Order: sequence, then C-alpha cells, then structure tokens
Amino acid sequence: MSNLYRIAVNSFRESVREPVYFLMLLGALLIIGHYPWMTLFVFFEQLKLVVDGAMATTLLFSLAVCVLCATSTVSREMNNGTVLLLLSKPVSRWSFVLGKIAGIAAASLLFCAVCAFASVIAVYIAVDQFRMNLTLYGFFIGVVAISCFFGMAMNYLRSVSFGEFATYAALLLVGGMMAYCLKFQDHPMLSLVDLSKALFLLAPAVLIMAVWAVGCATRLDVVPSMGVCAVLFFLGLVSSYLFQNADGAFWGPIAAVLYAVIPNWQYFWMADAMAVNKSIPTDYVWWCVGYALLYSTVGAAWATVFFLNREAVGDNRN
Repeated sequence: MSNLYRIAVNSFRESVREPVYFLMLLGALLIIGHYPWMTLFVFFEQLKLVVDGAMATTLLFSLAVCVLCATSTVSREMNNGTVLLLLSKPVSRWSFVLGKIAGIAAASLLFCAVCAFASVIAVYIAVDQFRMNLTLYGFFIGVVAISCFFGMAMNYLRSVSFGEFATYAALLLVGGMMAYCLKFQDHPMLSLVDLSKALFLLAPAVLIMAVWAVGCATRLDVVPSMGVCAVLFFLGLVSSYLFQNADGAFWGPIAAVLYAVIPNWQYFWMADAMAVNKSIPTDYVWWCVGYALLYSTVGAAWATVFFLNREAVGDNRN
C-alpha cells in the first residue's frame, strides 16, 4: 500500500505540473468568468445560459485534462523506459496501475472543483439580463491574476513548478471567493442547493473518464489513446439515441450490451433540470455516485489486467 500511495502522490504532482494542466485551468476560469458578459440582454435567460455555459466548460475541460494527463504521463513512462526502472524495484504492476489511476483522478477532480467554484461565482456576477456585478467580476479577474503571479513568484524564488503552485493558489483563492459570495452576497434567483448538486455530479463523470484514460494509456500511444477516449465520450453522449427507440426499449441484445458497457454521460448532466427549475433528488445523486464507482472499479480492473499481460521491454514480472 505504501508503494501505491507514493505512486499516486507522484502521479498527482506530475499531472498538476504539466504545462497544459494550468493552461487549460486558466482558459476555463476566464471563459466561465466572462459568461455573464456574453449573456447580457438575453431577456430572462441570463442565469440559464450562464449555468449551461459554466457547466459545459467545467465538464469538457475536465474530461480533456484527465485524458491529456493520463496519456502524457503514462504513455511517456511506457515509451521512455521509466516503467521498467520502476518495476525493477519491489513494486507490483497492480500497484503501478492503481496508483496512476488514483493520482490522475485526484488531479482531474481538483481541476473540476476549481471550475465548479468559479461557476458559482459566475452565477453571482450575473445580476440580471441588463447588468452584472462589476465589483465581483473585477475581484474574480484579480484572483485569477494573483494565482498566476503567485506561481511566477514561487518559480522565481524557489525554482518550483509554476503551474503546480498557481493551481494551488487558484484553488484557495477561488474557493475563498465562492465562500464569500455564499455568505455575504444576495442569493441569485435559482436554487443554490440544486446548483451544487448539478456541479457535484460532474465529478463522477470525470472520475470515470480518468480511469478509462489510464487504461487506454497502458496499451496505446498518446494519439490513439486520445482518439479512443474521444470516441468513448461521443458514444456516451448519444448512447440513449443509438441503442434505444423512442419508447426506451433496446433495439436488440447487442444494443443492450453496448448500452451497458459505454458510460452514459447524460446521467451526470443536470443543466436541463436547472433550466426548468426542477429539483434534483438527493437519492439520484447517490445513485449516480454508485454508478460511477461501479464503472470506475470495472475500468480499474480492466486496466490492471491489460497491464499485467503487457511486456515492458523484456520484463516478465506479474
């Protein structure tokens, strides 16, 4: 277990240190923060568009980050022989795979959490369809800038990773600003409880993709692995339309099997419920969490079995 923990921690830090990680985080935060600007003068639809845009940005960027981190870290170690050096020590293959999954999943969930905090702030910035809270907007842009400057200062003074410490600063500052908005700002015209549930449900989707991305990276190179994950994401978005008819019945036994194998991302997308002010039951949230844990467990077992049977430059260990 100690080896698994060390591999998980190293994988997490390696993922956060990837330059693309913070670039994606910076882009996602700026896009989410500017949704109140882009939705002005839409006549009673501003909050709906802000929530839709912020949730879509959070989900898409988080899924992209977990795939990029998995393919870049795992595939790179497989290609440059680092995995052979690691396996030459008393480290089992299953510890390596599960540690990679845990570390990359933690980094992806951290990314998703920061974007979710920013989504709540964006809802507070959007006052109504004719105006926005410019003070909060200015503070939010300042928080993002301070995170970047903190990473630059730590990189200059201590020669540490700019992206890693800028990410930690963004987590603390954006999270603190969200807490300030919840405590001291007037509540927007929507249910914050349902908004928190909708944003929380994005995390299980990210967890599933992180697990399957690591599984693909143990067998495929960077580009093929990203291609497989992209196809998996697309099929999961339209699986209900591909394998079921209008009455909800499957087209056949093969369609039922494919529907069960491919994760259905629509289970985790609650923007439609938020648009019509429909309450999200707590039981449904826990059902989705269980669904994601089951899928992740199967995906982790699949990744472990695939890696156990792979030769690592003449390595014959199991």
